[in-house]
Amino acid sequence: MKNNQKTMLVTGASRGIGASIALLASQEGYKVGINYNNSKDAALKLVETIQKNGGQAVAIQADVSQSLQVTRMFEEFDAAFGKLDVLINNAGQLASFMITEVDEKNLSGLYGANVFSVYYCAREAVKRMSTQSGGKGGVIVNMSSVAARLGGLGGGSGYAGTKGALDSFNLSLAKEVGAFGIRVNAVRPGLISTEIHNVHGGIEHMEQMAKNVVPMGRAGGPDEVAKVVVWLASDGASYVHGSIVDVAGGR
Repeated sequence: MKNNQKTMLVTGASRGIGASIALLASQEGYKVGINYNNSKDAALKLVETIQKNGGQAVAIQADVSQSLQVTRMFEEFDAAFGKLDVLINNAGQLASFMITEVDEKNLSGLYGANVFSVYYCAREAVKRMSTQSGGKGGVIVNMSSVAARLGGLGGGSGYAGTKGALDSFNLSLAKEVGAFGIRVNAVRPGLISTEIHNVHGGIEHMEQMAKNVVPMGRAGGPDEVAKVVVWLASDGASYVHGSIVDVAGGR
């Protein structure tokens, strides 16, 4: 049964896995906030698609690595939908640089996009959801990666480090807010056919590699990740908390 009362904010939702999550959530009855940073046209097109299918959605620009912009984003979401039930911390970037190439700019940018953003967004979500502060509870789903346990591809130590940090944060936050009506879980996608892999030679190269390294012999689709995320947000996962679900074809 569709839940026409609940709302969801998806960061980094203009393309790839985030867009698939937003679209599926809208089909399940969620009112969806679609966060984007630079891809305004793609975000607005997704909003239009959702609205044409009878759903409700709003696009909200914010660089979620920046604390003040995150605060503004949540205020705009409040104004649009009144309350927040689910936060999907999906925004992030894939980077490839060897340890000898690390400098302050590329490392701080990567951690800002993949780690700081999760802290800032979770902070605002907990303020709104926590029963301790008058909220009605809620769900936070964090987007990790199998790179957290496999180390990533060549030049991926920086990226893998961010996702390892997220895995630890996921469990710690679950312990911190579980008694306040907030469930916290993470999803670890593997090789998924999205544009994020352009840094490693593009989707075609990634799909060819998947045939050799993924036990199922293929790359996954963003919709396959989205289905797990939306399930974790649902009442069907009511006793799933502090967990990490791999969506990686057995890798």
